[in-house]
Amino acid sequence: MSLFFVILLKVFPIYINVVLGYLSSRVLNVQRESIATLLIYILGPIVVFSATISVKIDFAVAMLPIFLFIFCSIIAFASLAIFKNSWKDPTGNILSFSAGTGNTGFFGIPLAIILFPPHLADIYIFTVLTSLLYESTTGFYVTAKGNFTVSQALKKMSKLPILYAFILGIVLNIAGFEIPETISSYTAQFKGAYGILGMMMLGMGLIGLKSEPDNFDVKFISITFFLKFIFWPLAILGVIFIDKEYLFILNQELYDVMFLFSIVPLAGNTVTLAVLLNAKPEKASLAVFLSTVVSVITIPLYIYLYGGF
Repeated sequence: MSLFFVILLKVFPIYINVVLGYLSSRVLNVQRESIATLLIYILGPIVVFSATISVKIDFAVAMLPIFLFIFCSIIAFASLAIFKNSWKDPTGNILSFSAGTGNTGFFGIPLAIILFPPHLADIYIFTVLTSLLYESTTGFYVTAKGNFTVSQALKKMSKLPILYAFILGIVLNIAGFEIPETISSYTAQFKGAYGILGMMMLGMGLIGLKSEPDNFDVKFISITFFLKFIFWPLAILGVIFIDKEYLFILNQELYDVMFLFSIVPLAGNTVTLAVLLNAKPEKASLAVFLSTVVSVITIPLYIYLYGGF
């Protein structure tokens, strides 16, 4: 069996969780808000804390999220400058937000757990905090200029328990504290639960999605897909090449983390911000859904072309 189909079989169960999420809302009337509360206030902080305290932080590992935050921000500001006047509503702002991020959490973490050894999955989870910082700062700025102030964005960010779990994990990590093995085996179970419920959340979000002609914005979908599925992987491969040949800051494991970070589909929070701005959230929902469907093929294909992990 070729590497492509091996990877496809590894990745495909993630999409089963999306279907289960859809059915749980459609048939069992499970409320998406309840699952979101569990993820944000219980599972997320435990996963982030255990990963952060377990990561061996050196210069290269510390540089990875810093670089990715700067990289995400540059892409967002460049997209805003190019596309802000392309629509009469705030669609250009939504596009700029989505250009700088992806579904690195609910989608990327399950992928990392499946594809990486535990220590590298922890590094990936550590790096995912880049997305949280981006979405709460640069992302809010490019999306909602005039709607939110910087202080409002920071206030919103300050209410996220994941941030404090991250800070506590960093402090204890630097202090040399280690989680006892019996506790770490317990907290490891939360990673699986986080991944399953996170993907089910995507399926729950499909309830009420309507494929009306107005929602299928060919221009919006085409640009977001180009940025997410073509520009991002190629740009990260370019960064990897430059580091391999000239800078020598990172290593092969961190290259793998960066590449996985670059190939996930559009971020679910694109829809949340479209709702806040009243910028036809159904259009954003359809784009996010389609990108998730397309990634069934693109993720195994890109990992295959990359050479596997």
